[in-house]
Amino acid sequence: MEIKENTARVQERIAAACKRSGRRFEDVKLVAISKTFPPKSIREAFAAGLRDFGENRVQEAGEKRAALADLNITWHLVGHLQSNKAKAARELFHWVHSVDTVRIARRLDQAACRLGDRLPVLLEVNLGKEETKAGAEESEIIHLAEDAGQLRTLEVCGLMVIPPFFDDPEQARPYFRRLRDLAQQIDARKVANVSMQHLSMGMSHDFEVAIEEGATIVRVGTAIFGVRD
Repeated sequence: MEIKENTARVQERIAAACKRSGRRFEDVKLVAISKTFPPKSIREAFAAGLRDFGENRVQEAGEKRAALADLNITWHLVGHLQSNKAKAARELFHWVHSVDTVRIARRLDQAACRLGDRLPVLLEVNLGKEETKAGAEESEIIHLAEDAGQLRTLEVCGLMVIPPFFDDPEQARPYFRRLRDLAQQIDARKVANVSMQHLSMGMSHDFEVAIEEGATIVRVGTAIFGVRD
């Protein structure tokens, strides 16, 4: 019941943020970040109406996907992807949010089983310049978009950011605004086969601010599943 109630509260907060910013609730996708939580918790969240789940690690996601094969889940990879895990990631995930190098993009492209099988990917940007976080440099993101757009089996459809953590969510606003500006710059260049339809930004403590700044995907874990061990 706790996960069901938490999910309802998060959806209410999303709806309120959309209303404040003149947006539609349906235009924001809620991805439940289930890393470290057991399949049982994911089943509870699925029963509460959630269909999109995010994982950080390929191996952990593989184990969970096998245990939950009876559920029609859309799996999102939100953590850093090592190039030697690209083939497994291509088989396990329906979305990859964390493409940050041309090498990773090419590995994902090469891992496609069929040419017509296109994988939606987002390009991750490290706007906070934090050494502990993945993501392409801001100055590299346009070139990354141009190179990834040339790959036949990837569908580049937006950007992703994990800003520095702040106790006050308002301090994350400039990072969300900057990601939106970068997306608009890429759109203005009309890069072939690249769309900036999606902005994956905002987590449990700051997703409302992210929605106000244009997030189309929010990644929420703690507010749904509770505090991790």
